[in-house]
Amino acid sequence: MGQVMTKISSAFGDWSKNPTRVLMVGLDAAGKTTILYKLKCNETVQTIPTIGFNVETITPVPGLTFTVWDVGGQERLRALWRHYFVGTEGIIFVIDSADQMRFLDAREELFNMLRSSDILDGTPLLILANKQDMAEAEPVQRLADTLDLRSITKNPWHIQPTSAITGEGLYEGMNAIAKMVKQFKKDNMKKDQAAS
Repeated sequence: MGQVMTKISSAFGDWSKNPTRVLMVGLDAAGKTTILYKLKCNETVQTIPTIGFNVETITPVPGLTFTVWDVGGQERLRALWRHYFVGTEGIIFVIDSADQMRFLDAREELFNMLRSSDILDGTPLLILANKQDMAEAEPVQRLADTLDLRSITKNPWHIQPTSAITGEGLYEGMNAIAKMVKQFKKDNMKKDQAAS
């Protein structure tokens, strides 16, 4: 783990001076808040359903700082997600890999979010296939097919198997989104320079 953190830190420099705004969404009970506090405190915390949002600045690896907005996923709150899009430089979409009855709902919400505003065009997307430690969890490849991820063409994306309880896969996911965000920022800087 130490070598992974050192490699990530050296690859991205010191982002702690200018935190990246990341929006974490997904259906309720997917594990968003548990993931947030596993990354923040490196411990598993008992959570209650998020009504509204949690916001934390986390440094999952040295030199890499995200301000993460964890927004409630209950059906009545999903319409509010769009209010958090402005300034978002990365999206983390969390899905409960063991809740097969809600995969289609998750897919619908993911695509509704991506289609609802051109503000998110090009914004890096990390899908955390959470609860992989459960026996009934869907394998990531099959989950990617069910979610129809290959049809996402306007956003670079990565799907990562994770367990919020054990922490397995979380740092690999953070590494993936960090690389995509770095490229996203570079591309935006080039566009801004070309426009001026």
